[in-house]
Amino acid sequence: MSDLGKIDPEFFDEYLYPRLGASRDDVALGPKHGVDFGMLDVDGTAVVLATDPVSVLPELGFERAGQFALHIVLSDVAVSGLAPSHLAISFSLPPEISDREFAELWAAIDDEAEQLGISIVTGHTARYTGCSFPWVGAATALAVGDNDDVVRPDGARPGDSVLVTKGPAVEATGLLTTLYGDRMELSKETLDEAQARLDETRTVRDARAIVGAAGADGVTAMHDATEGGLQGALCEVAGSAGVRIDAERDAVPLRPGVAETCEYLDIEPWHATSSGTLVVAVAESAVDDVVSALESRGTPVGIAGTVSEGEGVYLDGERVEHPRVDPSWAVYEAFAEADSE
Repeated sequence: MSDLGKIDPEFFDEYLYPRLGASRDDVALGPKHGVDFGMLDVDGTAVVLATDPVSVLPELGFERAGQFALHIVLSDVAVSGLAPSHLAISFSLPPEISDREFAELWAAIDDEAEQLGISIVTGHTARYTGCSFPWVGAATALAVGDNDDVVRPDGARPGDSVLVTKGPAVEATGLLTTLYGDRMELSKETLDEAQARLDETRTVRDARAIVGAAGADGVTAMHDATEGGLQGALCEVAGSAGVRIDAERDAVPLRPGVAETCEYLDIEPWHATSSGTLVVAVAESAVDDVVSALESRGTPVGIAGTVSEGEGVYLDGERVEHPRVDPSWAVYEAFAEADSE
């Protein structure tokens, strides 16, 4: 198992994949490498679900921290092409959080969920000794809809175009500079630009715009570029579908503050977590409509490459592999350890 971050495929194959409980006919999609969500078929209705940690960062202020935590949970369901509709959430809170702070956190989650049409149906909330920020629980998001409307993350087809929104290291840049920017020797302009990236770590509305423009038939795969970054996400899309992806770095958006921050922190931006960045495989006939829909929302998007027969990911003509370890974790750990000294 990796020391930090998600487990590697070898650990998954050895310890988890052979042991998935009872086999049930209603499980339409179970755990797979590079696949964001699971899916049930309940009497002909698709129920998409995904579970993630609840990460609350008090340094953001509890209102902003609540919004950030919610959208990280929703992303894996949003890429299914169905609108997130239900949420179950569990909080294991540290004793020091006050009632007022939790009320502010919860109000932000409630407000954003209401705007997105998401009902919170069950949960658990408690303070426990030994719990600490930022990892204070877990949540399961669900989406309910028609099986024909689901965009499977392993569905990329030869002939598709690959679109990328926002670009590399959006989350890593926004998060690290917001938490630790006062210790970084960056210009005020760069720091302001980098910190603004944190508000781009959201996928729900972009995913709805993509599907609305192209329909489920026009979008064959969507994937959120989280741990392992954009390069990892491309490898996961290609690997899960058994296809080859050719992409060009210069065709991908690069948001302000990202390059400077990653250079200062000595991390490869294409390997760093970028929640909010979507990798989308789109039928050629739907590309212009999807690009137009995203640009009308103010979301930067690039036509990064193509899908073909074969295997693997080629960036600028060179074969690349999944980075396995996200470099932003080590940076976060170093800052956190310095805080504790």
